[in-house]
Amino acid sequence: MLPELLRATSAHVVLLVPALPVLAFAAVLLPRLFGRATSEAYTYGVVATGVLGASLFMGLLAAVLLAGLGAPSVVGAGRWFAVGHDAFEVRFGLDALGLAYGGFSLLMVALVAAFSRRYLHREQGFHRFYALLMLFAAGLALVSLAGSLDMLLIGWELVGISSTLLIAFFNQRPGPVRNALRAFVTYRACDVGLVIAIVCLHVNFGDADFVRPGNAAWLGMPQRAAGALSLLIGFSLMFAAMGKSAQVPFSGWLPRAMEGPTPSSAIFYGALSVHLGPFLLLRCHEQVHASPLIGGALIGVGLATALHGALVGRVQTDIKSMLAYGSVTQVGLIMAEIGLGLHLVALLHIIGHAGYRTLQILRAPSLLHDRHHLEQMLGHHVSHAIDLDSGSNRWLTLPRVYRHALERGGLDALLTDRVIGVLLDALRGLDAAEQRWSGRLARAVLAALPRGRRAGRNEEKAHVS
Repeated sequence: MLPELLRATSAHVVLLVPALPVLAFAAVLLPRLFGRATSEAYTYGVVATGVLGASLFMGLLAAVLLAGLGAPSVVGAGRWFAVGHDAFEVRFGLDALGLAYGGFSLLMVALVAAFSRRYLHREQGFHRFYALLMLFAAGLALVSLAGSLDMLLIGWELVGISSTLLIAFFNQRPGPVRNALRAFVTYRACDVGLVIAIVCLHVNFGDADFVRPGNAAWLGMPQRAAGALSLLIGFSLMFAAMGKSAQVPFSGWLPRAMEGPTPSSAIFYGALSVHLGPFLLLRCHEQVHASPLIGGALIGVGLATALHGALVGRVQTDIKSMLAYGSVTQVGLIMAEIGLGLHLVALLHIIGHAGYRTLQILRAPSLLHDRHHLEQMLGHHVSHAIDLDSGSNRWLTLPRVYRHALERGGLDALLTDRVIGVLLDALRGLDAAEQRWSGRLARAVLAALPRGRRAGRNEEKAHVS
């Protein structure tokens, strides 16, 4: 009787976790859209209510699960729409993985919201920042509590669009807008992998739901496919995770994303958004380990990313870029841990790295001020140059290695010239061919008409005269 009652209660409580940030987003944004000015105290109060309420309900669900009163399960919340024999069911998953990541995410959102109240005080985009922060919190809640890949995709896209808009927060300058566009293009290109995986699952099996395989501690996606289809689904999920988590060769957008406000940089690219790729792979770990090829590729990409981040991060001249490549390095190691099957280690690594990196990025703006105080106390200048004679940096004295690190591995030029450039050239060639054929066809059709023949003869006479 008690488990049934808890399951019925959880089905209603779990809806409130993403709903409260959405309501806070609307309460902050709608008055200003209709030209009604609101105070900073009103915006912060609405945001605090939404985040703390969502955190409270998330904690309640976690307490029920930890007390053993409920098992990992998927709860339905109705049907959104149906087309023919296919229907979109609103499903939420309650398990250790989702509640741990979701609870930690909401706590980090609350921390950044409190920090930003003074950091962005009297900033022109104060209300816009908090509205986008609530949209981000809603997306994280949906990703964490999704009971299917369909629901996860909705939260995945909400996180992506809020991330892009916050990178372009200072939109009066061309740099942030250009960098936001680059991040958006990377997101959209790699999100195709997640869409392909969902389509393959729906076409072949009718759904993309998460289930509890055996007595596992958290929900997952059963390995129902085999052969080429299994490889396609696994590599598609891996491709989506690589773009969201800035893995090689898509790591160039992450340091550019630091153009946004420091609080958004901390929560997106230090704590939460950059770890959504590993979270997706943890959720779908059966697909990742469906073939040794997928696991091996994930280990290779993770280790290559970690090496690339460690190498490039050593030669950066600004603190935010150094921290960005530090995040790239650690996320690469997390990817390798997932490829090796160390799922619990990867989850603990995500939470530990997210908290530590957030603290570093939030601390970054005051670093220069503290450095000046230190130099005043010491009475001399403190050099921050890299000691190339030390054992850990001695390989940077090699000219080719140093140039490789300074040019960030040439990945940006590779993607821009060798991939995007070739694609644009091909599209321009197709466009020119289409114009030539359409022109010939139009002239042929006009020549076949009587009026067209007379017009053609008149045009020839005028040309001769």
